[in-house]
Amino acid sequence: MNELLQRLKQRKLVQWAVAYIAAAFALLQGIDIIAQRFGWPEQTMRLVIIALSIGLFVTLVLAWYHGERGAQRVNGTELLILALLLAVGGAFLWQFASGTRGSAAEKPPNEQTTSLPSAGTIPEKSIAVLPFDNLSRDPDNAYFAEGVQDEILTRLAKVADLKVISRTSTQKYKSLPDNLREIAKQLGVMHVVEGSVQKASGQVRVNVQLINAMTDAHLWADTYDRRLTDIFAVESEIARTIADMLQAKLTGSEKKAMSKKPTVNPEAYELYLQGRFFWNKRTGADLRKAIDSFNQAIAKDPNYALAYAGLAQAWSILSAYNAASPADSYPQAELFSRKALALDDTCAEALVALASFKARYHFDVAGALKDYERAIQLNPNDATAHHWFAGDCFAATGQHAGEIAEMKRALELDPLSLIINSNLGVAYVRAGRIEEAVAQLQKTIELDDSFYPAHREYGLALELQGKIPEAIAQYEKATALTDDPIPLGTLARIYGIAGRRDEARKIYERLRQLRAQRYTAAYALALAALGVGDKSEALHWLEEGYREHDGDSLGVIRVDPPLIPLRGDPRFEALAEKIMPAREFKGATTSQ
Repeated sequence: MNELLQRLKQRKLVQWAVAYIAAAFALLQGIDIIAQRFGWPEQTMRLVIIALSIGLFVTLVLAWYHGERGAQRVNGTELLILALLLAVGGAFLWQFASGTRGSAAEKPPNEQTTSLPSAGTIPEKSIAVLPFDNLSRDPDNAYFAEGVQDEILTRLAKVADLKVISRTSTQKYKSLPDNLREIAKQLGVMHVVEGSVQKASGQVRVNVQLINAMTDAHLWADTYDRRLTDIFAVESEIARTIADMLQAKLTGSEKKAMSKKPTVNPEAYELYLQGRFFWNKRTGADLRKAIDSFNQAIAKDPNYALAYAGLAQAWSILSAYNAASPADSYPQAELFSRKALALDDTCAEALVALASFKARYHFDVAGALKDYERAIQLNPNDATAHHWFAGDCFAATGQHAGEIAEMKRALELDPLSLIINSNLGVAYVRAGRIEEAVAQLQKTIELDDSFYPAHREYGLALELQGKIPEAIAQYEKATALTDDPIPLGTLARIYGIAGRRDEARKIYERLRQLRAQRYTAAYALALAALGVGDKSEALHWLEEGYREHDGDSLGVIRVDPPLIPLRGDPRFEALAEKIMPAREFKGATTSQ
């Protein structure tokens, strides 16, 4: 022991360790400042710390072997610098290698990752408009503050040179949050807009500020005191100023779209905002309230194109929330979308509703394709357009790569949307990429465990992995969370696969009784019929769904995994040909 201590003293290992730790601490302070300034990912600091720890070991080893003789040949300062360079260089090499391995192992070619982006990969021209504070005395004016936020966001979204996050992802954040940088990273944006609205006696005050969330730099702020009738001019001015501050390139049509005044009637505008407020809640009852508000807005201003578009979009999703049959809802969606387009042929929201009608009611994918492409050209930041485009056109035609790409684009624009997160998992399932589907659906459930579609689709992914008990648990949870009949049909189907035919039959009879009482998708009964082992009855219900124009359920008939047992049956193939002709189908129909 004495000899060892003497050697340590001769080689000055303690002095080397102290000097190294002091230098490493100073280096970490400098790197931390630089990382915050340039928005480096948090992983960088962890890697540097690990590398510096390895560097300490390397330094001590070098000091030991050089001893006194090595000190004569190599200056101590030079040795310290060499060790630090090795450590830092190792950190960057490690980070590069880790990134390369992750890309090769986890990300298919030409696709973007589904994880939230690091600060270093966030586009400079990206922005989220956070919810505006309602400073009005009347709490019922909350919808007006939301409307101002939504109008500014909508105008910015028409600029192709900007990435603008959808309102459904920003609405969970209150104005002036403490962890602004973390929120921006979650949303995948560099900048945020915050503000407040105060409305009283025909006057409105809007406070707004633009912030670089990565540096916490306040780039611009202003206050607008105007008459309520001038609110559109205020929203246009704010949007143009923000676009200028971000140095976004605007085309002539984009400038015109940002300055457009949708109505001259302030009462119609407030009713329209009420309609959008209820539309975003996404329940059958709230969609009915939205329809009522839009109708009142149109009564105030019969030339209000956006109000007609709002009506069209509300009717287009009514059957998906069990509030109407497709025959009762989709023709209304077509009627009001065409009225909106007659008033304004650049109304992207109306084009999206019309495309949805063509694809889901008439199974006209080719016609829907043109409308979706035009809508996205007019409003490239519309997450709903990309989302519905993925399912109505790419999924229906078996183009899995296109479906996933569009779903990922929708997710970029609306990263916290539960339905988009869930449907990206569905896209992976259809493509046979089950492991990725499982990961994506687990992520969706972590966002909100009460979101029943994610549990249903997660169950399907587990089923395709052969994990039947785990799949049953997910299907049962989905059924417990909703009165939607489709998860119930799904549960009956898996009970049949598990040999629990009696339970499957009870659900089947329950669905038959339910259908006699109110609209119940025939697709749910088809799934339950598969559970009781009656393929002929399952085909009967699928044919009923086709007669009822249920494109929500049947548009993807050629790629729907639960229907795989029916493939090859002449009745099934004849039905599939009516919905998606083989000449238009791009994918394969082999079992997954």
